[in-house]
Amino acid sequence: MSTNPHLLQSPLNPLPPVVWALVVPMILLEVIFQLSGQGLIGGADGIGWRMQALERMVFIPEQFLWMVQTGQFPPRELARIVIYPFAHLSFMHAAFVVVFVLALGKFVGELFRPLALVGLFFGSSILAAMVYAALGQKVPLVGGYAGAFGLIGAFSFVLWVRLRQRGESGLQAFSLIGVMILVRLAFGIFGGVAPDWIADLAGFAAGFGLSFVLIPGGPKRLLALLRAR
Repeated sequence: MSTNPHLLQSPLNPLPPVVWALVVPMILLEVIFQLSGQGLIGGADGIGWRMQALERMVFIPEQFLWMVQTGQFPPRELARIVIYPFAHLSFMHAAFVVVFVLALGKFVGELFRPLALVGLFFGSSILAAMVYAALGQKVPLVGGYAGAFGLIGAFSFVLWVRLRQRGESGLQAFSLIGVMILVRLAFGIFGGVAPDWIADLAGFAAGFGLSFVLIPGGPKRLLALLRAR
């Protein structure tokens, strides 16, 4: 008896491996922080592991500006601009970032090549941190929100291209970032608005802009798609 191969397929498409490569370090770090915080690993010293990790991983805007102004770039300190997205202030902080990266990474990863998706996440995180520092912010930057907002930018870019192809207004493509801004404001009412929203919006803009270059086929293919509508 023959079996329909479609019946054997999972109803859910698997996540691209590159998306797991981005979130697994976040998950592992948070698991370590949770276990050490409960005293289950690391003993008495383990309780302070999160703070020790944050001290080594957060992006410090004033320090970055000093490096740019002096032309001195100690590798350990420069690395902060790449590793800060992987450490978080709390379980909830990490959980929200992981959920966003998984959901948006699945969509973006189906349209962009793996290296392009990595470029979107890290490119958005790095550019967001640079903008954050350039605007004179003093509060250290930590967590993967800027990279996640970069994926929102890529998501919005794809919707914008599709709408333009159909001859419709591209403004609808920015509905998700509008919702995210409202969510940010809602959280701010209860917990105060932290200046890292600047990095989030910069990450979104970076993700949208980088998509013009990282889209499969590059800018030429994008122009061809828009002209063919």
